[in-house]
Parts: sequence; structure tokens; C-alpha cells
Amino acid sequence: MTTIAGPPRVTIIGSGNVGSTLGQRIAEKNIADVVLLDIEPGRPQGLALDLTEARGFESHDRLIIGTADYADTQDSDVVVVTAGLARKPGMSRDDLLKANAKIVTAVVKDAIASSPNAILLIVTNPLDVMTYLAWQASGFSPERVVGMAGVLDAARFEAFIATELKVSIGNVHAMVLGGHGDLMVPLPRYTTVSGIPITELMDPDTITRLVERTRNGGAEIVSLMRAGSAYFAPASSASLMVESILFNRSRILPAAAYLQGQYGLSDIFLGVPTCLGRQGVSKVLELDLTQSEHQALEASAQSVRQNIKTAQSLLA
Repeated sequence: MTTIAGPPRVTIIGSGNVGSTLGQRIAEKNIADVVLLDIEPGRPQGLALDLTEARGFESHDRLIIGTADYADTQDSDVVVVTAGLARKPGMSRDDLLKANAKIVTAVVKDAIASSPNAILLIVTNPLDVMTYLAWQASGFSPERVVGMAGVLDAARFEAFIATELKVSIGNVHAMVLGGHGDLMVPLPRYTTVSGIPITELMDPDTITRLVERTRNGGAEIVSLMRAGSAYFAPASSASLMVESILFNRSRILPAAAYLQGQYGLSDIFLGVPTCLGRQGVSKVLELDLTQSEHQALEASAQSVRQNIKTAQSLLA
């Protein structure tokens, strides 16, 4: 008798704005069944029921579960960690370091006990540091752990470019390397509009302005909202990555991946172009960087590495 595999399952740890919106994206795009897990009593159950009641309008039959029990996450194919404190006005991502380090380490250990074969996708900030800590806590091979940030940073860069040039965003493809923070490294030479580098379409001052806006993209939203942070674009970014993993798309996406000598860096998770499929990160692509681009990437890596050391000492 042939055994029919069950539908793919994605567990989302943390049902705040990012987690709940991601659950909506995954279910309504018919990507996978969804488990929303949160420690806040009733919240994940209420969100799951609300999303379930919308299935008729959205034309899908995905199972959506809300729970505080890791037993309900059993055998998930992908575990997405969004749990943690969100940024408030005046806070940097690094201000979140101590609290979120403890949260991410704890939830990853609980999650992999129920889903030992899952791919881990980390969304919690500071992203690159949390991805490293999640990898350490899991004991997984590094290709099975990936951070979301580069997709989001590139999406912001693409949106600003499309608006500036008044072109369809479908024609814009951006590349952003480095940590998810002020030292990220947008690469105009590798950012194109229908294959044309933006360096041929914009003057240097305009590019510099858009690069700086990209670096401060999250902070700009926090400043405007005052009581909250971005969640629509982060959820869409994570959804794209989940889809690439579960459907084995092998899409080339900028993401926080473990480096083992690429770009001259080792033992660090940092934003680089990756090939993302069913086994996680199957390949890290090395771009030919100029001296200044490589120096910027080194500076970003140094900042991430220092924060990793700080987080490890706090956890110890």
C-alpha cells in the first residue's frame, strides 16, 4: 500500500503582527497548514479561529491551529521564529539583544524536540545574531537554519527604486548583503531594472539617498507608527522563503546564511545570496565585490560578530 504524505506544516512561534500576518499569507496562498504558537493565553487560538472562518472567502482548505502547546507543532516541515520583543521608537535592533537571545534560544529547543527534521527560519531581531544563536541551540547542520532579513531589505530597496523611476516593481531586482541593520550593504552594481544596473539609470546622489533609506527602512516605519514596527513586508518576505523551501523552488534569495570561508568570513550568519530549497540553504553564491564593497561587508560582519559574543556572554 502506498502511503500518502500529509500536507506540509509550518509552525510560527510568536503570533504578534508579523507571525499572524505570516500565518495568513501562508494559508491564503495555499502553501501549507499553519500552527500559530504563543504564550499569550487565547491569542493564537483566537487568531486561528478568525483565519479559519475566512477560508470560504479565500478559497482554501488549509488547517490553521492556535496553541500554546509544542505538542501541536509535531513534525512541522518549517519552523519560523518571530517571537521576541519588537522595536519601539528610539530603540535599535541591538537594544533587543539580551531579551530576545533568551527567548529565541528557549523556543528553538522546544520546537525542535517536536520537529527534529524541520528547517528553521529566523525572523526575530537582531536577525543575524538570533540566527546564529538558533543554530547553536538547535544543533542542526547550518544549511537547515536561515535568517529572513536580506529578502526584506532587498524588497525595500526595490520599492524605493520602482517609485523613483516610475517603473513596475516586477522589473526591479535588488541585492543587499550584510547584517540586518545600519551596516547592511546594498549593492547598486548588482541591482537592476530589466537587467540594466541602476548605476546606468540614476545619478550617484539619488542612489546614495535610496541606499540610506533602505538601511533605515525599519526605523522609518517605527518612527511613523510610534507604537509598533513593520509587519506586512516582513511577513511577505518570510512567506516567499517558506514557499521556496517547501516547493523546492531553489530561488536565489539574499538571506542570513552560515559562512564557511565565503567572502573571507567564517563561523557567522550574514546576509548573502543563497539558493534556498527543500533542504534549506543548498548554496551560498559569492559575488565579485569591489574593495569598498568588501570593506563594508567586513564592517557589517564585525558588528554582528561582536553582538554574537555579547549575546553568548549574557546567556552564559
